Amino acid sequence: MKVAFLTSGGIAPCLSASIGRLIHNYLENDPKIEIIGYLNGYKGLLTGNSIKFPKNIKNSIPYFYKFGGSPIGNSRVKLTNTNDCIKKGYIKDGEDALQIAAKQLIKDKITILHTIGGDDTNTTAADLSKYLQKNNYRLTVVGLPKTIDNDVSPITQTLGAWTAAEQGAIYFENIVNENTTSDRQLIIHEVMGRNCGWLTAATAYTYRNRLNSLEFIPDIGIIKEKWDIHSILLPEKKLDFDKECKRLKKIMDKYDCVNIFLSEGAGLDTIVEESERMGKKILKDAFGHIRLDDLNPGLWFATQLKSRLQANKVLVQKSGYFSRSAKPNKKDLDLIFLLADKAVASAINGENGVVGWDEENKNTLSCIDFNRIKGGKPFNTSEDWYVEMEQEIHAIK
Repeated sequence: MKVAFLTSGGIAPCLSASIGRLIHNYLENDPKIEIIGYLNGYKGLLTGNSIKFPKNIKNSIPYFYKFGGSPIGNSRVKLTNTNDCIKKGYIKDGEDALQIAAKQLIKDKITILHTIGGDDTNTTAADLSKYLQKNNYRLTVVGLPKTIDNDVSPITQTLGAWTAAEQGAIYFENIVNENTTSDRQLIIHEVMGRNCGWLTAATAYTYRNRLNSLEFIPDIGIIKEKWDIHSILLPEKKLDFDKECKRLKKIMDKYDCVNIFLSEGAGLDTIVEESERMGKKILKDAFGHIRLDDLNPGLWFATQLKSRLQANKVLVQKSGYFSRSAKPNKKDLDLIFLLADKAVASAINGENGVVGWDEENKNTLSCIDFNRIKGGKPFNTSEDWYVEMEQEIHAIK
């Protein structure tokens, strides 16, 4: 038995810790087992670039839990996007990326591959497994669900999302104090979440819980209403823009500031339509996703809202890189241990799939078949905690 790890896509507060826990479990099971990591995700697999974990790495396992990012690196590579792989120099013209990756796994004599990533990362690994089985080479692939968006179906909670929400809240605790630098200030906190508003909602919820622990000084204008969130904009919620502007204008008039939490995917269709109408080219990544950094949703909303709210100053701040780069908090670390333990047990038993709580099976911890894994799961805005939070925010007069 020889094991390989691969992390891919954007980073999240779980990658280093997941690798540490996986190594721990395998060395406990077999101290002589050989473990490698492909460097920079699927790029390393295509180019044959890997690192071997030494046996004495066991002594350093606790340190893995104290770091964010991935010790073996990430990349955004889609094996079925041949043109992109050729363009980046990972394969030659006329080669098939899936075949090149499969041959490398055979060359390295890998029998178990653990992929830590979102739906694209894990379903690509499933394609590899199927390809190899057709060619009489058995490879067991078990993925761990990594994304701060928490948008992988049917998995209840993805790794790193809880930490990202907490870190985003901490980030805004500092940024919100900028409302003291001018009168009539609009602050837009742009949070990651292409198709799913869970992270924006959870970040807002965490921030408001932390806000409730503060003591305010009403006599000199330090009041909770000025530090509170005044609007949450999500992809899942249809926005009556005129109505929301009128509500926020009243808040600006009364409290001299407006604080908005914006999911980067909110209003995306409208922004794309307006951008194309103005002749702007919409750029996409290797997976066909719109490159949101180039589109800049926060700036678009800031431009639309500035005049409507008669704001004298507008500040757009993105917490994404700050949040996703953190080490895991206690809650996430517990989940990492749980899923990594299940992943190793499943792999040794020859099960293929992605481990996680299966929300379609009473939240049972399972190794879920790859065919059931899909990305872009929307946030359920009817969750009690979210409904209550929205009601409290809209009660600010």
